[in-house]
Amino acid sequence: MPVLDPNPQNGQKKMLLVFGAFFAIFIVIGVVASILAP
Repeated sequence: MPVLDPNPQNGQKKMLLVFGAFFAIFIVIGVVASILAP
């Protein structure tokens, strides 16, 4: 099962969406932490 499929199925697309959301939340937390840091 290839990691990057040229034609991703529904499950793979949902997994990618979850990964993207997790990454976005991680970036937002990092930016807020850097702003609140003294």
